[in-house]
Amino acid sequence: MMALMVHLKTVGHLRGKGDRIAKVTFRGLPFYSRVAENCEEEANFNETFRWPIASRLDGNEMLEIQVYNYSKVFSNRLVGTFCMVLQKVAEEGHLELTDTLIDDNNTSIKTSVTIEIRYQSMDGAVGVWSDGEFLDVPDDRDGMFAFETDSLLSGQSHGPGTSPGRSLQGSIPTFRKAGKGVFSAMKLGKIKSYKDDHKKGDEPAVLDMEDLDRKAMRLAGALDPDTISLASVTAVTTNVSNKRSKPDIKMEPSSGRPVDYQINITVIEARQLIGLNMDPVVCVEIGDDKKYTSMKESTNCPYYNEYFVFDFHVPPDVMFDKIIKLSVIHSKNLLRSGTLVGTFKMDVGTVYSQPEHQFYHKWASLSDPDDITAGCKGYIKCDIAVVGKGDNIKTPHKANETDEDDIEGNLLLPEGIPAERQWARFYVKIYRAEGLPKMNTSIMANVKKAFIGENRDLVDPYVQVQFAGQKGKTSVQKSSYEPIWNEMVIFTELFPPLCKRLKVQIRDSDKVNDVAIGTHFIDLRKISNDGDKGFLPTMGPAWVNMYGSTRQYTLMDEHQDLNEGLGEGVSFRARLLVSIAVEILDTTSPEIISSTEVQVETVSNISESATGKIEEFFLFGSFLEATMIDRKIGDKTITFEITIGNYGNQIDGVSKPSSAKKKKKDGENEEEESELIQNSSEDEADEDGDLVSVSSTPLMKPVITDRNYFHLPYFEKKPCVYIKSWWQDQRRRLYNSNMMDKIADKLEEGLNDVQEVIKTEKAFPERRLRGVLEELNIGCSRFVMLANKDVNQAGRTKLDRERLKSCMREMDSVGQQAKQIRTQVKKNTIKDKLKLVQNFLQRLRFLADEPQHSIPDVFVWMMSNNKRIAYARIPSKDILYSIVDEETGRDCGKVKAVFFKLPGKKGFGPAGWTVQAKLELYLWLGLNKQRKDFLSGLPNGFEEIKADKMGSGLQSVPPVSLIYNMKQVFQLRAHMYQARSLFAADSSGLSDPFARVFFSSHSQVTEVLSETLCPTWDQLLVFDDVELFGEASELRDDPPIIVVEIYDQDTVGKAEFIGRTFAKPTIKMCDEHYGPPRFPPQLEYYQIYRGNCIAGELLAAFELLQIGQGGRADLPPLEGPTDSERGPILPVPLGIRPVLSRYRIEVLFWGLRDLKRINLAQVDRPRVDIECAGRGVQSALIQNYKKNPNFSTLVKWFEVDLPENELLHPPLNIRVVDCRAFGRYILVGSHAVSSLRRFIYSAPDKTSNNWATAAKLMNGYMVLTNGGSQPRSSPSLSSRTFSRPAGDVLVNMDTEASIRKMDTVVKLDAMSDAVVKVDMTEEESDKKKKKKKKKGGVEEEDETDESVLDWWSKYFASIETMKETLRAQDAAQAEAEEREDLEIAAEAADIKPDDLLLKGSKMREKSKEKKSSKDKKKGQAADGAEKRPVKAKVDELMVYNKELESEYGNFEDWLHTFNLYRGKAGDDDEHALDDDRIVGRFKGSLCMYKLPLSEEITKEAGFDPNMGMFQSIPHNDPINVLVRIFVVRATDLHPADINGKADPYVVIKLGKSEVKDKENYISKQLNPVFGKSFDIEATFPMESMLTVSVYDWDLVGTDDLIGETKIDLENRFYSKYRATCGISSNYSLHGYNVWRDPMKPSQILAKLCKESKIDGPQYGPGGKVKVASRIFMGPTEIDDENGLKKQTEEHLALTVLNHWEEIPRLGCKLVPEHVETRPLLNPDKPGIEQGRIEMWVDMFPMDMPAPGPAIDISPRKPKSFELRVVIWNTDDVILEDDAFMTGEKMSDIYVRGWLKGQQEDKQDTDVHYHSLTGEGNFNWRFVYPFDYLMAEEKIVISKKESMFSWDETEYKIPPRLTMQVWDADHFSADDFLGAIELDLNRFPRGAKTAKQCSLDMIRNELPTISIFKQKRVKGWWPFVARDENDEMELTGKVEAELHLVTAEEAEKSPVGLGRNEPDPLEKPNRPDTSLMWFLGPLKSIRYFIWHNYRWLILKALGLILLLLMLGLFLYSFPGYLVKKMLGA
Repeated sequence: MMALMVHLKTVGHLRGKGDRIAKVTFRGLPFYSRVAENCEEEANFNETFRWPIASRLDGNEMLEIQVYNYSKVFSNRLVGTFCMVLQKVAEEGHLELTDTLIDDNNTSIKTSVTIEIRYQSMDGAVGVWSDGEFLDVPDDRDGMFAFETDSLLSGQSHGPGTSPGRSLQGSIPTFRKAGKGVFSAMKLGKIKSYKDDHKKGDEPAVLDMEDLDRKAMRLAGALDPDTISLASVTAVTTNVSNKRSKPDIKMEPSSGRPVDYQINITVIEARQLIGLNMDPVVCVEIGDDKKYTSMKESTNCPYYNEYFVFDFHVPPDVMFDKIIKLSVIHSKNLLRSGTLVGTFKMDVGTVYSQPEHQFYHKWASLSDPDDITAGCKGYIKCDIAVVGKGDNIKTPHKANETDEDDIEGNLLLPEGIPAERQWARFYVKIYRAEGLPKMNTSIMANVKKAFIGENRDLVDPYVQVQFAGQKGKTSVQKSSYEPIWNEMVIFTELFPPLCKRLKVQIRDSDKVNDVAIGTHFIDLRKISNDGDKGFLPTMGPAWVNMYGSTRQYTLMDEHQDLNEGLGEGVSFRARLLVSIAVEILDTTSPEIISSTEVQVETVSNISESATGKIEEFFLFGSFLEATMIDRKIGDKTITFEITIGNYGNQIDGVSKPSSAKKKKKDGENEEEESELIQNSSEDEADEDGDLVSVSSTPLMKPVITDRNYFHLPYFEKKPCVYIKSWWQDQRRRLYNSNMMDKIADKLEEGLNDVQEVIKTEKAFPERRLRGVLEELNIGCSRFVMLANKDVNQAGRTKLDRERLKSCMREMDSVGQQAKQIRTQVKKNTIKDKLKLVQNFLQRLRFLADEPQHSIPDVFVWMMSNNKRIAYARIPSKDILYSIVDEETGRDCGKVKAVFFKLPGKKGFGPAGWTVQAKLELYLWLGLNKQRKDFLSGLPNGFEEIKADKMGSGLQSVPPVSLIYNMKQVFQLRAHMYQARSLFAADSSGLSDPFARVFFSSHSQVTEVLSETLCPTWDQLLVFDDVELFGEASELRDDPPIIVVEIYDQDTVGKAEFIGRTFAKPTIKMCDEHYGPPRFPPQLEYYQIYRGNCIAGELLAAFELLQIGQGGRADLPPLEGPTDSERGPILPVPLGIRPVLSRYRIEVLFWGLRDLKRINLAQVDRPRVDIECAGRGVQSALIQNYKKNPNFSTLVKWFEVDLPENELLHPPLNIRVVDCRAFGRYILVGSHAVSSLRRFIYSAPDKTSNNWATAAKLMNGYMVLTNGGSQPRSSPSLSSRTFSRPAGDVLVNMDTEASIRKMDTVVKLDAMSDAVVKVDMTEEESDKKKKKKKKKGGVEEEDETDESVLDWWSKYFASIETMKETLRAQDAAQAEAEEREDLEIAAEAADIKPDDLLLKGSKMREKSKEKKSSKDKKKGQAADGAEKRPVKAKVDELMVYNKELESEYGNFEDWLHTFNLYRGKAGDDDEHALDDDRIVGRFKGSLCMYKLPLSEEITKEAGFDPNMGMFQSIPHNDPINVLVRIFVVRATDLHPADINGKADPYVVIKLGKSEVKDKENYISKQLNPVFGKSFDIEATFPMESMLTVSVYDWDLVGTDDLIGETKIDLENRFYSKYRATCGISSNYSLHGYNVWRDPMKPSQILAKLCKESKIDGPQYGPGGKVKVASRIFMGPTEIDDENGLKKQTEEHLALTVLNHWEEIPRLGCKLVPEHVETRPLLNPDKPGIEQGRIEMWVDMFPMDMPAPGPAIDISPRKPKSFELRVVIWNTDDVILEDDAFMTGEKMSDIYVRGWLKGQQEDKQDTDVHYHSLTGEGNFNWRFVYPFDYLMAEEKIVISKKESMFSWDETEYKIPPRLTMQVWDADHFSADDFLGAIELDLNRFPRGAKTAKQCSLDMIRNELPTISIFKQKRVKGWWPFVARDENDEMELTGKVEAELHLVTAEEAEKSPVGLGRNEPDPLEKPNRPDTSLMWFLGPLKSIRYFIWHNYRWLILKALGLILLLLMLGLFLYSFPGYLVKKMLGA
């Protein structure tokens, strides 16, 4: 009966006094314990509960124990809960443990519970146990003792965070027996348990991954073929057992070595700059380099179009951290620096990670760093491209940019970053550091000590933080190795920032210069997540480890770069405690500080426990073998030292090596420490207290292995080291990382396999990929399950929690997607799916990289005579132990082959490639309490030797050495067959290679084969009596690796290293049979690495045969040396060497080209030797290379035995020798054809009707018509592959053939007699003819007038088409992606296909709302198609945005070009471009086929046996050709002058003739339009390499080369693609599209038919022509010059030529009329494009009729126009001034306008004074003459740049009319009131009246008009300015009339400026107010006073009269009264 029993023993560490009760629940069934009464500290329950169970115990089930405080009255109060997963119990059946409880908040409390669990299963499968096994605990030191000390100490109350060193207060449960592959007890308080998910039954039974491999080997038959790992051909084969891990083959650290970069920035224009009437300059700053544009005066939207180039030579890390800063500065001049308007920052890395490494035509939004409350300060439109070596930037085609600029939609931001970025504060808190090295010499210290009498720490550290181009520093802590800062550095930056990395550096402050102690980069992408469930950047508080140079202090540290963070650190430098937080600012709040200056503030101290609980870790290492020690160090004794942090470092480690310090690593008191030791039981103190770390091996003298290497004689005695160290316990981080890394490793290995299967063309690659995805899915779900048991550790940071969540989400989604993709993997989709899965790999690797460090990396140093010589760095996570297998590091407890390298820069280049030493090293790192298993991974069969003083009684003291008493003897057979494509190590361009094979401490060499890059050694090396230690069975599964090094033998000096590779032998034990399937072993390819580059491949096999009792007699016999000449060399035996069969190789010798001088002598009589597998053939001798470099005999052949397996074919060597006098031969150069596969001839299949399947080797080149191996031969969208129908097929071409290429797709049914019409339906063409209204309702012009059209019309129309095609491709791609997304979604949701349509449309609506980027692309394309007015029909040509030959497979359809190399290969990281090694080219071809050949080929009519397979090849006699070169224009030239411009002109060289076009240089232009054609006569083959260069003209000194491009004309001339003269799409006799070729289409067609041996064209009635059973249709009439119609067959013939690729078996795409774009390169800057040139070449043989004159492509002359602008009136202009006397608001208005720029042609009206209403009357005319290019929509200006300029520079600017309204002031500067800018091509129609004129006219997308079409426009337009809040406000309106006339019309009807004659305007009727007051004072008084104050004056007058009368009255009253009274 199955049952689970739980024995609840005690609950300890309870608080207070009281009654306790426990509740134990399993499978929902609770048991209650008895009440333990009145217990204080501990409750003894001692009860057993038993659950009988019916179903087996599942490993995911839970047991829950809850402890309550019992109360009779109230309800019980929960003390805490303990949960565990019963995985371990299910496996082992018995478990005893003590663990802490967790409370409601999931935090751990002190209370602990002790239980014992037993599980009895039916069959007793879960291990039978005896009680004894668990109870003898002397050696079990992680068992009881820990708890004892714990409880002993628990009485003392600890202050917070001072838990004793090894107490178990953390919540890592300790098991009695930590088995392997066991879950640790999963503590799930309130975390959702995943067990429910696993009951669904859709999960396959999870095989443990390692088991899988083990079983796969034995169960190969039974398992699904998917899951078996193939022996990968490149990597060392998969591990079988667990004892060894894979070595890393790439040796050299790639970072840190400087590389060339070029950054190209084009500042095009700026818009919406904030500020009134500014003079803006743009400053471009990268790092410390600044460049400025020119200044544009008084405009808010300056147009610059200036190009800047910055060149750098720095390491990638430094480059990508540089900040690109664009700022706009207002009114900068020589004297003042100007005011900053706004800046934009982005790091170079962000640009480099964009597709194509560039942003193109994007708008950068500017912000003001001093005022973050303000919004956007404007936009700059620019292109930014970062070019590394070998990147070629594909610029989108530069043509007229007519697309209206949608600023918001094209912001300069990477995908996924919101357009509105907010300001945020980045808080970087720096708490403290520890473990700093000395930074001063001790001499000074001693002097100080003598004077002051104290011993100071020799370092004064401070921390510097750098982010987004700003730096902040903390204070300096004087002399402290453990400084405490507690400061925070605050950056204010837009969020999300466009700078990826934050740099934290500890520096040592010094009076002379500060040096870096260590640097750490924090990648913001790793500490944040931008998803919808993401989180802001956060980190820590966490320790970061810094690595750098070695710790001993020297004044000049040669490795100082390492401390700056460049290159791989070679030693631990310090740890720094930092945290990072980000808060998004609310810029509206008033108390915000608006500046972005860096601030530094203090922060409060952080508690000790915040970063985790300190645990004691134990590191053990054992050195099993040390070989390949470099001979320079071989004569001194050697020791190896292992360090982790500063522990174990004896020379230059911790500065105060007191043991107390070491123990008391983090601030515990020493009393506690000692108490701890005293209180603990006696033997523990013995055991552990005095355990002194042993960190280095004993000194030992190396023994010689061979000439180059030594080894240490460890033999059976293997030294060991062990170190104890104390670190915060943050293993969880490393565990999660490890799990992801392992999943990624497995995935990578699987993908390599899949690629290998595809490469070697084995069967079923898709099965293997499905297996890989299955594994990935299982791995991911396993991760989600395991990672979830996050114990609530102390010191978990916010980042830990968030990262865990996002990792789980991400892994879950990867798992789900893998599951989905798995169902979609089919044979045909495998390539695409492989790409998708490779993205997973990158995602996993990115996730696995943990940003918060915990335990520092382990360094192993080889020391000789107390100096550090070479090192190996091992990440601590790789060797970290966990009881859960998946979490264990990949190298933990395994033997790893470790290669030592030199530190720092010494490790670069050849010095770094030689191995300093190879170690077989076993490492184990884990908690000291889990130490029990640290030896379990070692190969078995050893005894431990302890240190003497320890005595042998103690079990758990680690050994100082291991003695192996088991040893096995083997014989190793290395079958070295051949190597290929080796690195050229000699100056001859060849090598003299030999291979050296190392195994254990033995080595042997093959023979040296001289002068070859592809040696076939065919040699068996036998190593006798190889002794290996350990058990036989383990060795069988996991032998040590074999190292093969390949060298180049030099006559003088030592051999030079070429490269190395690793291999694992196949092993046969003495009891196994030598026979299939494992023996004899197969030859395999191994990649040879030289540093990080691949330097060839080795074909070899290795077997290791055990020698048993019978000695060597039992081994399979060896054949003796067969070849008497080679001496005692054993060949590779028959079963292993490949099976050979007879091949014939035919060689076509055509000629030699461009041979360089050899040893200063010219090559005169060269010959070519061809060699393959020891056989070969020589060409005829060229008698006089100068006169004719072609061979007289064209075809020769030789026969050779080659392996049946094509993959094993040896390379074919081509060598050119020069025959000098006296029979001397000198090697000129050589070429190795590594793969002959493309030259294998396969006979055409005669029977096959469907010719697309019959691959015919067209003259020695395999051409599959569907472009199989033919380099993409379908240049335009319309060329498709057609299957051949049985009958005739009719293709109808109409003259009205569609304009857009998109429509000309011809689809043919395979087997029908279909007539396919390629013209559009009638209605459509009618529609096209009707006028079509554009959006704005403006009528488009009708058919363009034939006479206006020129070649440029054709060119621009073609460019439009090309752009459209590209857009359509983008859209198609986006749609395909969307479709795939829908499919995936559908599969996830299990929708039926028919629902898909509905769902699709709905989804599409949704995604439209989102307007995802995909949709945008689609939308743009679609809109583009809708918006575009119907184009007038213009004949087009093909514009290729690359070289023509790349479209046509280099024109090597039958004539191949082989570059000849000589000289040593360069050793750059990215393979030095081999161009400088090229000494010439051999032209010819090869064809190989198995003998005997079928009869029918040789019997064909006209078969010439001398020519072999190369029938119908033209003769190679010299031929005269007229070469006509057309150079259209160049773009993006690299500036050559100081002013950032160039003065380019074209130079053309062909053979001896050179054409310099120097007098026609184009001044100061980086995008010159040349528009020239050049004719040169040449003789092929002597002059066949055409060079077109662009030079920069200089007044003084020589002209500089900007860049050049080379074209091989000969291959073009002879190519069957007919690249002599492009075939145009239509045939016409006159006009711009005149036929250029001297042969008419019909003649060309007839010639082609004759050459192809097919029936000539048969022209039939009704416009039909039949060619080779194909019928084509087309028009038959043509207009001549006089407009008369004539009958002609040319259109028909041309139709056939344009569809020649449809002719069965022979057809191919003929080169159309075209323009090709070629990159210009400069030999001084190899690999970096210096601009591009657009051109084409026509060639006409001189023995044919001469061609007509060249077509005229000279640049269009701009057309002269005159723009007349009449300013009639203004209205509502804002009033700016106060009136002189009355204080009334008024303005003195005038209007200013300009077209080309304020300097050139600004014109002002007169002033309308004292406008009180804002009304002004002007009737004033501006006249602007200008030159305009219609096609490009640009005005052309020529002007001198400055007074010193030699000549005028031509500028092109967009036609924009600017009108401004100003207020005139007499004594101060005039005030700017408002402006409007009208783009003459598209500006809003003016309003009819002033009332209707509003701001909306500019804001809204109103219909626009073009002055060039309308000619005359009148209306009202608004003036605008920006107020303080950057809002647009209306500041006036202007009534203007624009009238455009051509120069001729202007001459006929001239007009005057202003109101002058001729055609004067009448004077404006202005109110009298507008006079000047001092001219008519009375008038002005009348106006100012009477006008406004007349009532006041009248009233005043009335009042005065009244008062006067009153006064008079009063005055006269008394007298009068008296008179009256007296009665006078």
